[in-house]
Amino acid sequence: MPSVDVVSRVDLQALDNAINNVKREISSRFDFKNVQSEVTFDRKAKSIHIVTGDDWKVKAVTEMLIGQCTRLKLDPKCLDFKEIEPTSHGTAKVDILIKEGIPKEAGQKIVKLIKSLKIKVQPSLQDDQVRLTGKKIDDLQGIMRLLKEQDYNIPLQFVNMKS
Repeated sequence: MPSVDVVSRVDLQALDNAINNVKREISSRFDFKNVQSEVTFDRKAKSIHIVTGDDWKVKAVTEMLIGQCTRLKLDPKCLDFKEIEPTSHGTAKVDILIKEGIPKEAGQKIVKLIKSLKIKVQPSLQDDQVRLTGKKIDDLQGIMRLLKEQDYNIPLQFVNMKS
């Protein structure tokens, strides 16, 4: 029986490259001259921490990060931006969490959508992924196209296709 897994994963190396490009861009931009800026990436906690001059500069850095992610073919939906907070040193900071895995609610919505189509494809929720099993590969590919059109606020990838 053909099957495919629907997952939400982030290429951490590509994200690291995007962050390094943002750091390089900050060091060369005129509006960041004489402004202490720091962008750190914690792979274990899967978070990005930005500290810079003020709210406007934080927004500029986040826009640079989104641009670099798009350029490196990373979906910016994987970034969960928290609120901008002032620090005690007169600067501003923001934490960005990296979303990996399909949340239970989104997985249930995917399963419900597939079951409502009355196509001979069996979805099953497994931890942070959804496995699709069907009799025909064409049915699975149709479901994959349909899921790409939907917006679940997470990037979806299709891996482990077996026929």
